[in-house]
Amino acid sequence: MLRIGLTGGIGSGKSTISTLFAELGVPIIDADIIAREVVTPKQPALREITALFGDHLLDDQGQLRRKQLRQIVFTDPNKRKQLEAILHPCIRQRMLELANLATHQHPYCIMSIPLLLESGWQDLLDRILVVDISEHLQLERTCQRDNISEQTAQAIIATQVSRQTRLLAADDIIDNSGDSEALRQQVLQLHQNYLQLSNY
Repeated sequence: MLRIGLTGGIGSGKSTISTLFAELGVPIIDADIIAREVVTPKQPALREITALFGDHLLDDQGQLRRKQLRQIVFTDPNKRKQLEAILHPCIRQRMLELANLATHQHPYCIMSIPLLLESGWQDLLDRILVVDISEHLQLERTCQRDNISEQTAQAIIATQVSRQTRLLAADDIIDNSGDSEALRQQVLQLHQNYLQLSNY
């Protein structure tokens, strides 16, 4: 089974592309969804996070106050590294488990990993698929989607690898600057390519 790593900067359209692949029956293993699952109540990662950052990060139901945690780690690179040291091994292990489960029924899977290159998880994958848009579009879409200022969006983008670095690492590229039909056609073409590569 081929493991295709889907990545791209914030606001590039990874979720839309995951949905298009899912409509073709391709299993999607999403690091963001798993990241939310591993910090639900009673999970070991949540206990480690509260031990490190404090119980004030839990609400009355014992759920993680994700926004508050984001604010803490966003302004402090050392704290971000501490959080990643807790979360990344759990997320990585779960992604591998899900990929192994999908192996027998599907020719390939999409492993959606927003911070793929930043995390150094290329070893999990057979190919890297990068969603690419211009920095201007990226800013515009991020501000609209998340209802944040341009300054905040730029600060988030600055924590990610550059567009050029992503493009150099890519085996395949989807240009998401056009309309939805152009996007669908690119996904269909890649789907055929991946089926051929997997000898399906």
